[in-house]
Amino acid sequence: MKKSSLERLRISNFKLEILLEITRAINENLSTGILIQRYEQILRTELNIGKVLIFNFKQKWECLLCSGMDLDLITKIDVNRDLIDISEIQIVTRSEQDCFKSIDIIIPVFHKEKPLAYVLIGDIDEEQEGMSPSIKHLHFIQTLTNIIIVAIENKRLYKESLKQEALKKELELASKMQEMLIPSTESLPNNDKLYVHGFYLPHYEVGGDYYDFIELNENEAGFCIADVSGKGISAAILMSNFQANLRALFTPEISLIDLIRKLNEIVLRNTKGERFITIFIAKYNYNTKELVYINAGHNPPILYNTKNANIYYLKNGCVGLGMIDDIPEINKGFIKVAKHTKLLCYTDGLVEVENDNDEAFGLEHAEKIIPKDEPINMIINELIENLNVFRGSKPLFDDISILGLEFF
Repeated sequence: MKKSSLERLRISNFKLEILLEITRAINENLSTGILIQRYEQILRTELNIGKVLIFNFKQKWECLLCSGMDLDLITKIDVNRDLIDISEIQIVTRSEQDCFKSIDIIIPVFHKEKPLAYVLIGDIDEEQEGMSPSIKHLHFIQTLTNIIIVAIENKRLYKESLKQEALKKELELASKMQEMLIPSTESLPNNDKLYVHGFYLPHYEVGGDYYDFIELNENEAGFCIADVSGKGISAAILMSNFQANLRALFTPEISLIDLIRKLNEIVLRNTKGERFITIFIAKYNYNTKELVYINAGHNPPILYNTKNANIYYLKNGCVGLGMIDDIPEINKGFIKVAKHTKLLCYTDGLVEVENDNDEAFGLEHAEKIIPKDEPINMIINELIENLNVFRGSKPLFDDISILGLEFF
């Protein structure tokens, strides 16, 4: 075999051994630090490269390795300004800009036409006879770097997916815990005095909407629906705290005005004025058929009086909780409830749903459905069906809660 053929075979075996070694290291799931350490060793000791600087992209361009180079280069070189247009291996001439003075070769590394890294090599001996070994191995260095960078990126994405999966499970747990705070349909009254039905759909796994029904004593019941400004986990945490305080304070003895003032203090203390809660809260007396309520900045519930076939909006109240330090005036609403009167309480997520033409769902559908001679659960189910038809392909962007009551 000729000497040139033997040399090519030696180089091929040398490259193959390196690739096999790196592949084994990746399959053994060695840390990113160890992979980079082995990569640096190959470049410096086995390919005789004295200086190497690598930038790779994560959320932004970062220095992955700086070996034998002046550390100032890391800040002097701006990838988006100096390197992003380089798509082929490039020999740097001495006429290049100042930041490349110690750089001899730039090797771009792409994956699916997307730039993953740039390898900057220096300390190439141009005075030696023949071609520098480093020059002969440029494409191999490019391939090797591609394998290493893709492996590191896959490790990062895998860790990120594990974090996302852990977060997903935590949110699922939080969602189940929040469901425990909101009365289930089965736990709500359905008797000869009152029929109560609820619907709850958070925008995320957890939300800032809340409704509740509390039997105060054998003659009185209290109920409410509330909405925290904002969405997501922080809104859900605030609402959970609010629910605990409301249940502790809502007793047969306390007046609704005192209850609202105390809740306002709690919301202000917990949010420091950064969030607020709107709430509709009421007491109903089974014997006198009297409903007393306060609407603290909430969407006015719809009341349908079957006796005179009129629709009323329950607006009496005050500003939302947590908006101001001391609520100056709180107006109570009072209603003598006729038999088979229906009350529909809801959060703004219902009326603000938009269709493909950016039109809001509003209250028109509810006004048409509530007079129907159907139980309150059927009224709510039909309303949700209308909502889904109305919005079409438009996604929901807020929590939706409905609490319906039918009085007998």
